[in-house]
Amino acid sequence: MISAFFIYNQKGEVLISRLYRQDLKRSIADIFRIQVISNTDVRSPIITLGSTSFFHVRHENLYIVALTKWNANAALIFEFCYRVINVGRSYFGKFDEEAVKANFVLIYELLDEVLDFGYPQNSEADTLKMYITTESVKSERAVMEDSAKITIQATGATSWRRSDVKYRKNEAFIDVIESVNLLLSAQGNVLRADVAGQIMMRAYLSGTPECKFGLNDKVLLEKDPSNRRKTSNTVEIDDCQFHQCVKLGKFDSDRTISFIPPDGEFELMRYRTSDNINLPFKVHPVVTEIGKSKIEYRIVVKANFSPKLYANNVVLNIPTPLNTAGVTCTASSGKAKYVPAENSIVWKIPRFQGQSEFTLTGEANLTAMTHKKAWSRPPISMDFQVLMFTSSGLLVRFLKVFEKNNYQSVKWVRYMTKAGNYQVRF
Repeated sequence: MISAFFIYNQKGEVLISRLYRQDLKRSIADIFRIQVISNTDVRSPIITLGSTSFFHVRHENLYIVALTKWNANAALIFEFCYRVINVGRSYFGKFDEEAVKANFVLIYELLDEVLDFGYPQNSEADTLKMYITTESVKSERAVMEDSAKITIQATGATSWRRSDVKYRKNEAFIDVIESVNLLLSAQGNVLRADVAGQIMMRAYLSGTPECKFGLNDKVLLEKDPSNRRKTSNTVEIDDCQFHQCVKLGKFDSDRTISFIPPDGEFELMRYRTSDNINLPFKVHPVVTEIGKSKIEYRIVVKANFSPKLYANNVVLNIPTPLNTAGVTCTASSGKAKYVPAENSIVWKIPRFQGQSEFTLTGEANLTAMTHKKAWSRPPISMDFQVLMFTSSGLLVRFLKVFEKNNYQSVKWVRYMTKAGNYQVRF
């Protein structure tokens, strides 16, 4: 599988090098530095030179590089590189050149655990921390007790969770976080609208509970005859990715999300949808060029969500021409000012109630230019956060927790929609 693994800094210096097979020599590290790091034209993350393939990932000021002479699974190798980054973050807080130089002995120890003869092994940070630790040395009795737990967890079916977790109060917190992307034409037509979402979970549950998770998934509800009348409030999920704890067999057969959760916070799933997107804001811009020396702005923003909800930290960036000398503007809510460094009017509204409508009016004075160049009119961009609202309409129908002790658990669900790439042309 993986014949060698290297970590370089931006200068091409080798910080970490580990050979796992005999088919490569250490001098192969120089080839990557010369052919990839020194060559600014290289854009592909996979480079094949001769019979050797170089898989690299850029992170902070590092190159994470895996080499192979075999016809290996590229997706698996890239997933391993990102797992190394996540383990580094978990151990050091930040995985950069400084962290690698300060902890190179620990990194070599970690690499010996996560790769065996080039084959990826257990790369769960919580499991690795049980027997590769930067803390003080434990007593022999504690080491023996911990080693028994390690063996069960590292070789068992649930390597991401210990079986002896205990809490006084059993709780589960679910956060549905959506980023809505929009591109609106000057005529008000939707050119692009989609939602990229993630479901984060914090599980503080005793023992090894099995959780069942239900969404208003259109495919699932249409299969159930009792729910066919309720399919108007369903969501058609285009594609989704799950944490490794989710039992994919059950999801494929009956769309049930069943899993034994890791202890603490983790990302349960990611999804994407592009059907029936509820746009949280509608922006109606009127920008008029008066001669060659003035531009008039009238921007109207309306919130499309319920008046019971509020958007926070709403920011609109309204572009101005490069030859703008000054801008005078007034806003019916919030504060608006011209920022020369960004060539835009920045309109900030700290709190925006649903169904409200606010207006900005302004004038931009332009200086004369030797060569008149048409203004390209970049789109207006928007940033915001709306709590307890989802643009896709996704809802958590239920979360059931089953555990052999039959304890009562408390579940909390929170929704948030934020701006991804939210742009309006004018």
